[in-house]
Amino acid sequence: METQKKQKALPQRRTAVVVGGSSGIGRETALRLAARGYRVYNISRTPFKGERVQTIEADAAEEGALKHAIEGIAAETDGIDILIYSAGFSMAAPLEHARSGDYRYLFEVNYFGAVEALKAASPFLKKRGGRAILVGSLGGDMPIPYDGFYSSSKAALAMLARESDLELKRQGVRVSALLPGGTATDFTYARRVYGEEDAKAYTPSVKKASAALANMEQGGMNPSLVADAIVRLAHKKNPAPVAVAGGKNAVARYVSRLLPERVTDWLVGRKFNQR
Repeated sequence: METQKKQKALPQRRTAVVVGGSSGIGRETALRLAARGYRVYNISRTPFKGERVQTIEADAAEEGALKHAIEGIAAETDGIDILIYSAGFSMAAPLEHARSGDYRYLFEVNYFGAVEALKAASPFLKKRGGRAILVGSLGGDMPIPYDGFYSSSKAALAMLARESDLELKRQGVRVSALLPGGTATDFTYARRVYGEEDAKAYTPSVKKASAALANMEQGGMNPSLVADAIVRLAHKKNPAPVAVAGGKNAVARYVSRLLPERVTDWLVGRKFNQR
């Protein structure tokens, strides 16, 4: 009687989901994951240009849209190994005149979308011992004049990563926030900047601050370097709940935490032409 040889099961292809992967940091991250052999899905309103990443069109601000997209991907792939949340929105506006529709939309995209994505992906990440990376910002540690809603949302995002990591790590899932500083992407040009009609007496200050922020971003890190940091963090055995992209940015964050807040705020004001 001939011994039948058992066929070895083919290794399961790993799956990565990038929310906001059509441009900037998200796009570079999606490309790097695809190069590592992942089956990569982008969830965004704008399709990914290229054949290596499949797009599921959805709006992060629309209730239930991310849940529906992520559950559809998981049904097709039987699990998710990596979730990257890179969707974002920014607005330069004075607090006194900011429209509620604008800052509520900002939080829907920057924070509540991340909550919805993480909630939806968690059951499938647990099946694979997966990783979730939420793309935050150094602006969540230090205020950005007239972009305070963005800073607030990114501060909340970092805490969401820390708290979620505490909840999920015993179930094999690790969650981290990766904080870039200024990064040279088209995100700069998509920022909603209030003009004279909306900013009123604050207009000169808003213009100065938004121009300084734009210069800092466009003179900052290449998005490919931030993407490299995200991918490294996603593959660490014991990732930090909050990590920083770039040596200079890590030093800046460390120093800002040593200094009294009023000193940090004064330095930030100078940097953004508010002194």
